Amino acid sequence: MKILIADDHRLVIEAVKAKLSELAPGIEFVLAMSVDELLAGATDDLDLALIDLNMPGADGQAHIDEIRHRHPAVPVIVLSGYEDPAIMRSALERGVLGFIPKAYSPEVMLSAVRLVLAGGVYVPPMMLTALPPGIVAGVAPQPGAEAMARGGGSGNQTLEHLRSVLTERQVEVLQLLSQGKPNKLIGRSLGISEGTVKIHLAAIFRALNVRNRTEAVVAAQALTEAQQA
Repeated sequence: MKILIADDHRLVIEAVKAKLSELAPGIEFVLAMSVDELLAGATDDLDLALIDLNMPGADGQAHIDEIRHRHPAVPVIVLSGYEDPAIMRSALERGVLGFIPKAYSPEVMLSAVRLVLAGGVYVPPMMLTALPPGIVAGVAPQPGAEAMARGGGSGNQTLEHLRSVLTERQVEVLQLLSQGKPNKLIGRSLGISEGTVKIHLAAIFRALNVRNRTEAVVAAQALTEAQQA
């Protein structure tokens, strides 16, 4: 596995590198402390790139755009001190597969990275409440999703229906999914097997009329709001 870490703070780079070393033995790390070093070090054979927004040579998120343009197949995660939902959404709309605030714990970062490497998209929970209904990382809303997020609508997409079709265990799985946890960590947190987690996810997808984990996170926002109401 080959991972690029781009940040202008050496302590951050070393801390991230140490935590990501838990992913697998023998990981090759490419390190960059400026946009010039980032562009020079990025290659098509990277398995993942974690990139800070604020670094020498950065102009907004132009360096993210450049990496996405030069190496479109490389999964990119933004690791940033920013916690502004608008900035998070802007990054996700550019095609990055995750946004991890630096205030988050190393364990959350590792879970988010595992999710992205497994083909998912990590959306910070703090961003969900600021998103327009039914939109996350460019995913088109499902029929009735906007009404569902507002608490309105009719038929099978109402929040009342969601309450009735999801079990308490499925709600717990959905909440952990919203935190970016992969199936193994969800199972460990709930004391169930990874296979059981997959069964619950399949049932959740059917109940929420969504196709994947990312769309389920959007629906989870509506469900959470309903539980708090």
